[in-house]
Amino acid sequence: MKRSEFRFFERLRVRWAEIDQQKIVFNGHYLMYFDTAITGYWRALALPYEKTLASLNGDLFVRKATVEYQGSGRLDDLLDVGIRCGRIGTSSMNFAAAVFRNDELLVSGELVYVFADPATQRSSPVPQALRAVLQAFEAGQPMVEVRVGSWQELGRDAQAIRTAVFVDEQKIPAEMEWDEADAGCVHAVALNRLGMPLATGRLLEHAPGVAKIGRMAVVQTMRGSRVGRSVLDALLKAARARGDREVVLHAQLSAAPFYARAGFSERGEVFEEAGIPHVEMVRTL
Repeated sequence: MKRSEFRFFERLRVRWAEIDQQKIVFNGHYLMYFDTAITGYWRALALPYEKTLASLNGDLFVRKATVEYQGSGRLDDLLDVGIRCGRIGTSSMNFAAAVFRNDELLVSGELVYVFADPATQRSSPVPQALRAVLQAFEAGQPMVEVRVGSWQELGRDAQAIRTAVFVDEQKIPAEMEWDEADAGCVHAVALNRLGMPLATGRLLEHAPGVAKIGRMAVVQTMRGSRVGRSVLDALLKAARARGDREVVLHAQLSAAPFYARAGFSERGEVFEEAGIPHVEMVRTL
């Protein structure tokens, strides 16, 4: 196997607890590496695993797992675990897995999953919708569509995301989350290929020529992917299209590095909103 055969990689660093008396990664841990990478693969597909499988009335069960060892990982190695979906049968899916240290192949393997009824564990056909997503990803196609529009058009999906993130997860009082500005804002919502809303944000006029981005939220299972960035980019594009010269936002401190990577700079002191530390950030268009 070669790195070029894989579109998706999960990067892992070998930990002390994963090496054995030979000072190399214990052989059984490579299956854990594969499993960790499979979770990342689902994130790359923009498919929240539990919600997706529930919507498809099934689950995936491991039928077969094989591992072949060509080399050894060592403490503190940075390993790239590649996952590729190969053959999709009537009810089974074959995944190739490989562990690389730079371009050196250390371990390869195969994982066979069966789509089945979660209650009886009896196999059933792989749903066409799931089959199509897997094939599209391996063909290099985008997994997310960002829609930009009004609250009337996108409010239902945006509200579901913001309720889950801000009200349920961050415990922000509902009366603080909803305001009259939503009706006049430009909204963006990212949806996966199954139509599930994954991320949202809004754009309003802060001052003449200055836009303000707010209410940026990404569902928990999709954080760390590029779903949030796709929403941010769509809002920046909308601001640029209407002639804004600058964009400001109030970033939660934990999210400040995300906005910095998108070209925003911090301005002013840290302050609190809804009991959460924030900092103002700005970007010139």
